[in-house]
Formats: sequence, structure tokens, C-alpha cells
Amino acid sequence: MFTKISGVQRQVLISSCLYLGQAVVGYSNAWPGPVLPKLRDLGTSPLPYLLTETQLSLVATFMYLGAIAGPHIVLWLSNIKGRKPCFILGGVIVSLAYILMVTTRNLTLLLIGRILTGIGTGAIAVTNLVYIGEIASARIRGILLTIVGIFQTVGGIALFATGPYVSYEWTCYIGLIMTVVFTLCIFFIPETPIFYALQDNDEDLKKVLQDLDRMDDMGELLETKEELKTRDTKREWKDLFSIRSNRKALFVVVVINILQHGSGVMAVLFFSAAIFDMAGSSIPSSLAMIIIGCFQLSGSCVTPIFVERVGRRIILITSSTICCLSMFTLGLYFYLDYIENPVIIHIKWLPLAVLILFYVGYDSGLGIIPNAIIGEMFTSNVRSKGSSVTMTTSWLFGFAVSTAFGALLEAVGGHVAFWFFSATCAVAALFTIFFIPETKGKSLLEIQKAL
Repeated sequence: MFTKISGVQRQVLISSCLYLGQAVVGYSNAWPGPVLPKLRDLGTSPLPYLLTETQLSLVATFMYLGAIAGPHIVLWLSNIKGRKPCFILGGVIVSLAYILMVTTRNLTLLLIGRILTGIGTGAIAVTNLVYIGEIASARIRGILLTIVGIFQTVGGIALFATGPYVSYEWTCYIGLIMTVVFTLCIFFIPETPIFYALQDNDEDLKKVLQDLDRMDDMGELLETKEELKTRDTKREWKDLFSIRSNRKALFVVVVINILQHGSGVMAVLFFSAAIFDMAGSSIPSSLAMIIIGCFQLSGSCVTPIFVERVGRRIILITSSTICCLSMFTLGLYFYLDYIENPVIIHIKWLPLAVLILFYVGYDSGLGIIPNAIIGEMFTSNVRSKGSSVTMTTSWLFGFAVSTAFGALLEAVGGHVAFWFFSATCAVAALFTIFFIPETKGKSLLEIQKAL
């Protein structure tokens, strides 16, 4: 398939195919931002009636419910049929979701489309982390995994750069086109070495390791295969909780991913228009989100450069601290606005500046590292299950936070919500200091032994 390129180049090229899938995830996550204003206007909405704020909140957050189910759907498929079929299944489901949403004329079908979008993107997102974690050499694995976050940001920027200026239908068509291209690319990538080891397929295992220039890892993988021969597939769930290293890995990745979603990033993304309107910003919300997206991208691009030099922990601590301070400041702004302090008139620019700082901080660490370490910490036979449990728990927490955020904005003001997000980010920084191990430059087996 690929000729006259090195193993590392092949790893990068294969990962590039998967990054398009993560762009689909980012695009789908950000979709409510520019679309909710269209649904508030009968002239631009595909529905023949206006939705209540509660119904609009459900349109935004129902994707979370699908994303909770998505990883579990691919659990069996990933270890029995392979990682590639999981990507294909996710791509087909997302494609069907966008087709449904572009043709819908009632709220029920729109919500079903959003749930299907969540199922498909949840499957793609968790399989991305597993797949890249298994094909990448130790020296570049951190870089390749952190780039996943960059392309999720790129997907969001694509949405905010086009969504406000095209019809509702075209916001769906663009997502559909991206998904179809991604799904077609999957047919040209190999299976992972770990999958072949799980299937006791030494011939294909050796071939893919040669293609990836990872023959030095053959011994470790054969050792892993021999260990797996003594295990029953039915015991994999038990292994996730009974093996000390897996149990500790599960605790670490579940908690940090819950804290990631508790930072408020998705709530701010979903209700960006409402936030800027409440803040009285002179900059249109659509332009403000494009500006923020570009700064997000800059934050995302910095991390892969330093992640293998500085390490995951320092980047994550710094990022969480920046997010904590920025959310506290934004909460203070909304509190001053809530008590009608006259100083607000002179600082209308502050929400945009603070959100730029927040997203730069978030995408430089807190938005990337928790996902990256999912692909590094579990033993090979339970990696898919551990990833699924983590994604399920964090998406469920994110659904609760994002759904509650819309109500909090109307009921008690934005300051309470933003101060909650600030406290969550502070906890993330402390949790990193005391519980998250450094995985820089270590092989997957070395990480397991350290746990």
C-alpha cells in the first residue's frame, strides 16, 4: 500500500487518515454553536415551529447520550473483528445521522440524529486513541496522540468558519462529506500489531511491524501474546478491575477525563452565542468563536512540540491552572454584570479575551493530555474496555454539566457556573500533581510495570 517511506513516516501517514475522523468529532461537537441561532429563527430553521430553550438545550446535549453508548458498541468488535471495522461502523452511523438531520422536519428526528451522531463519533474517538496508541513507536506516540486534539479543534474551526454563513442544511452536508471521506480512507490502513497478537496471527503481526519499522518491539508483543493465551476473553472485564495496574490506570484516566469535561469547555461551545449576548459583547458571537478557534489551534499546535521533551504532567498542570484562572475571571465578570456594577461598561472586551486565554490553555493540555493517556495506560487486552468505560463516564458527566449550564445561565446567572468550572480545573491541577504518572518516552509495557 505504502512504498519507499520509513516506518515512522508510515505511522504519521496512517495517523493522518485517522485525524480526519477526529475533525469529524470536533465538527459534530461544535455543531450546536452556530446551528442553535438558526433554530431560533423560523426563516432559517428546518422545523415549522420554534423550539423552547429547554428543547434547544437537548438538541445541543443529546449527542452526549449517543457518545456514552458509542464506545460500548465497538467493544466486542474491536477485539474480535479488529479496530478498522470500528472506524467503518462509526463513519456509517455518523453519515446516516447527518442524512437524517438534513431531511428532518420535526424535533424527534433531529434528536435521534444527534444521538446517532454521538454514537458514531464516540466510536471513532475511542478507537482513534486505541489505534494510534498501538501503532505508534514510543518516541513519537505522545506526539501522534496529542495531534488528535489539534484536529478536533480544526473540525470546530471548520464549523464556526462556515456554519454562520451557510444554511442549516449545508452545516449537515459539510459534516456528511467529511465523514464519507474519512470512512473511505479507513479501507487503506492496516490493522494494529496488538490486534494481530490478540488473534495469534504471527505472520500478519510480523508484516505490520516491518511496515511500521517496529521489529524491535516483536519480543514484547510476543510476550504479551503468550500472556493473553492464558486468559479467557470473558475475563477481560474482570481483568480491568482485578489487575492492579489496570485498576490504577482506570482510576487515573476516568477522574482526569471527568475533570476535563467539568472544565466547561463543551458548555461554553454549545451556548457560545448566548454567552456573548449576555455579556453584551460588541463582537458577533460567530466571529468571536472563529477568533477563539484560531487561538485554540495555536494552543493545540504547541503541545506536540514539547510533550516528549517536557512531559505530560507539567503541561497538564500548567494548562489546568490557566483554565482555572480564566474561568474564575469570567465568573467575576458575570457577577459584576449580575449586580449591575457600572465598571462592566468599560470592560465589554473581557469575555472574549478571557475565553481566548481559556481555550489556549485548554487546548495546550487539559483538552489533549487526558485523551492521550487513555491510549497509553491499560494492558492490551483491556485497552478497548478501559477506554470505553472512561469515555462513557466522562461523556455522562459532560451531558449533565452541559444540560445544567443552560438552565443555570437563565436561573442564577453565569457567574455560578463559571466559578464551578474554575474549581473543577483547580482540582484537575491538584489531581495531576498527586496521581498522574509521567509516561514520556516509555513503552506501553514499561508504563504497565510502573503502575
